[in-house]
Amino acid sequence: MKRIGDVLFTLFCSALLFNTFAFAQSKPSPFYDYTQEKPGTVRKITVDDLPKPFASRSANNFPAPAQRPEGAIPQAPAGFKVDVFATGFDEPRELRAAPNGDVFLAETHKGEIKVFRGVTKDGKPEVTSTFATGLFRPFGIAFYPPGDNPQWVYIANTDSVKRFPYHVGDLKATGPAQTIIPQIFPGANHPEGHTTRDVVFSPDGSKMYVAVGSGSNIDDPDTHKTEFHRANILEYTPDGKFVKVFASGIRNPVQMAINPKTGELWTSTNERDLLGNNLVPDYTTHVQDGGFYGWPWYYIGGNRDPRLPDSHPDLRAREITPDVLLQPHSAPLGFAFYTGDQFPAEYHGDMFLALHGSWNREPRTGYMVVRVPLHGDGKSTGEYEDFLTGFVTSDGGVWGRPVGIAVAKDGSLLVSDDGTGSIWRVSYQGK
Repeated sequence: MKRIGDVLFTLFCSALLFNTFAFAQSKPSPFYDYTQEKPGTVRKITVDDLPKPFASRSANNFPAPAQRPEGAIPQAPAGFKVDVFATGFDEPRELRAAPNGDVFLAETHKGEIKVFRGVTKDGKPEVTSTFATGLFRPFGIAFYPPGDNPQWVYIANTDSVKRFPYHVGDLKATGPAQTIIPQIFPGANHPEGHTTRDVVFSPDGSKMYVAVGSGSNIDDPDTHKTEFHRANILEYTPDGKFVKVFASGIRNPVQMAINPKTGELWTSTNERDLLGNNLVPDYTTHVQDGGFYGWPWYYIGGNRDPRLPDSHPDLRAREITPDVLLQPHSAPLGFAFYTGDQFPAEYHGDMFLALHGSWNREPRTGYMVVRVPLHGDGKSTGEYEDFLTGFVTSDGGVWGRPVGIAVAKDGSLLVSDDGTGSIWRVSYQGK
């Protein structure tokens, strides 16, 4: 009798193992490429999904610019319409809405800041003006003090932070630039690596945050002093006095914004390369004061980068897992929280995030705008949804690369695209 029981138990265990293996084999991969990007597709990547380092070969798959196909328009969910808002720009990058609804654009390569006012009946800007010129690769834009009546507009150049006098409605700077931070880090005048810098103020206006990406893929700051005050979010006073490193281990915190529902600082981050197609996830997350996010020794889930020593176990023990893990090598850049009233109510408060696209993946991925649901309370549960796709041709040619996002005064969504030198406008027409 005992022998029959042992046989039955063995058969049961074998069946259980088989079913578990079969389920694991049939479970769809959370990773994807451009051929699978489609508006409305919901995605979620977790720590448990991450493969081992070097599980696949790393690729040099840079996006050779392709001509925009005749009549090509990015694809949006049903009920939404996409049009060209403005075009003819030289590297249009960050977009930031002023309190009165004017939208500012950093035209990075040209060293200029543009302003757009209003939306005509055919979806074009009513007024376009050049606010400032002569800047050094500007990217970040912020209004100070926060609220309805700012007195200054701050610009984060690649090497410094400057500000111009500003009153609501100004279309041109009314005075010369003042230098607030002359050199964000040693050698910033001749930077290597990531060149975008962003600037944001705390809701009460007492703190100024400056985001600085790393100078490398994984150079160890212990032995490479060129990484000093890089891969960090730095905290200053509004007049430029350095206070502290607010958060660290963030390889390239491209853009920042304050979540209007929670008052928390959020950032979008490009993680490291050359560990395989599906490592390491890029991410967007709220940022904790004093938080450590892994770079360069560790990455998401307390995993050690095998190319570096396990030299900071104290940091590894308190590494923070980001709120939303994104397909690796997607290159998230600009984002905005939807505060308009044109889109359906379920979109209110959600994040729209631009994915600039990959170089270290084959097949390529990214090149779209995604929606991050925040469920009305400003909190994410890890999912994101394809929203604006179609910037890649069927044979892999890249014709558009989303960068910046802002909510226009009429509630439409503006998306800068440095592939076509354009700004797209997404409006809701109803289903």
